[in-house]
Amino acid sequence: MSTATKPKRISIDPITRLEGHGKIDIFLNEEGDVANAYLQIPELRGFERFCVGRPAEDMPNLTARICGVCPEAHHMAATKALDGVFHVDPPPTAKKLRELFYSIFFATDHTTHFYALGGPDFVVGPEAPPAERNILGVVAKVGMDIAGKVLKMRRDGHHLIKTIGGRPVHPNWGLPGGVSRGITEEQRKEIEELGRHAIEFAKFSLQLFGDVVLKNSDYVNLITGGIYTHKTYNMGMVDANNKSNFYEGKIRVTGPDGKEHAKYDAKDYQQYVAERVEPWSYLKFPYLKKVGWKGFVDGPDSGVYKATPLSRINAADGMATPLAQKEYERFFETLGGKPVHHTLATHWARLIELLYAAERWVELATDPEITGKEYRVLPTETPTEGVGCVEAPRGTLTHHYTTDERGILTKVNLVVGTTNNNAPICMSVKQAAQGLIKKGEVREGLLNKVEMAFRAYDPCFGCATHNLPGQMPLEVTIRDPQGEVVKKLSQYV
Repeated sequence: MSTATKPKRISIDPITRLEGHGKIDIFLNEEGDVANAYLQIPELRGFERFCVGRPAEDMPNLTARICGVCPEAHHMAATKALDGVFHVDPPPTAKKLRELFYSIFFATDHTTHFYALGGPDFVVGPEAPPAERNILGVVAKVGMDIAGKVLKMRRDGHHLIKTIGGRPVHPNWGLPGGVSRGITEEQRKEIEELGRHAIEFAKFSLQLFGDVVLKNSDYVNLITGGIYTHKTYNMGMVDANNKSNFYEGKIRVTGPDGKEHAKYDAKDYQQYVAERVEPWSYLKFPYLKKVGWKGFVDGPDSGVYKATPLSRINAADGMATPLAQKEYERFFETLGGKPVHHTLATHWARLIELLYAAERWVELATDPEITGKEYRVLPTETPTEGVGCVEAPRGTLTHHYTTDERGILTKVNLVVGTTNNNAPICMSVKQAAQGLIKKGEVREGLLNKVEMAFRAYDPCFGCATHNLPGQMPLEVTIRDPQGEVVKKLSQYV
């Protein structure tokens, strides 16, 4: 057998433009086609375990440290979980302040992903040189004026996060029963003004997407082709009218056919979602318990589900703000009706959510109760157990805490946005590799298109790595100054 026909392994290590660390191993058969591909996450954070034994009140500040990209999501989910632990219902002003804060964060975070992480693949081009396929390449392509708009949007968002939440990163604001401080009328006016700018920025971003992507037939074919398509279940939070909401509501799951499969309160999540592990990754693999795990396959008989911006608009009956609703309707009209299963369309859905978040930001900033002085109710009951849930930009985020009678944590479970999407990310990576790599032909541009399969999910692997068995495989190789192996040490390998 010649060398050219032997099975080969291609490694993309590290994968790029994401939060955290990961690698993709692609295995070719003797014909040079892809036999299998694995997304491996080699980092282990273990937050679920080392939070045990700490006071529950520490969790909004502690879990925010999981990630520097979306600390606000963990801060808010933890704060809501504490409401349950301490059996207290925040007053209306507190709930509106929390959602206002969260809408600002959401708009800011979606801006980051579209322009810095996902956007370069479209704006610069999926097969452009790697040195150009980044935020600087985007600036060079679209011009400094547009770059200035992006930087202003992020600067405004982080400024307001600090104004409301105490810090631009890792806020220290949420408390069981409410928040630690309100806002003044002067602050409210600034929040409203910058929110109106955010709406215009979101509209501009959608127009840019239309001009750069939707008017490019090659990009449209890439989005709608079979390489990046999976027919899975979809998950997202909805309000009482089944419209998308990021802060509060019920979790709705729709099937590959678009019909409702389940709708439940966050506290009941364990009745609907189960988790499993694979030996080649530290990420757990959630699936729909009532459908069951059938492996890494899609379709109505597989419990695999997605929880992404695309999933949220698939699971909802519409958007709760007028401009976002128009874009929602245009999205499904353009892509052939609901539901849409094209993974790369997630980038478009993300911009619709950006517009919704900006509109909701202004709605809340102009609510008469937003400057109210009653923004906390003090807990009086013995702490027990609580579940807090929000939609993180990367998917449904659930914090579940159990405490003793002193409020000391005895059990912590986190189902993170990216963890929800672990199975479909792996499926997307494998399908893209199989569709793109043929007869052993491998070039950098093709490998980037494989990476595009996971970038659409905007994964946050630092948040998501929690090992169920509690073991960390480790191998250490000790070499002498000449590079010769002296000793190898290992555990759980």
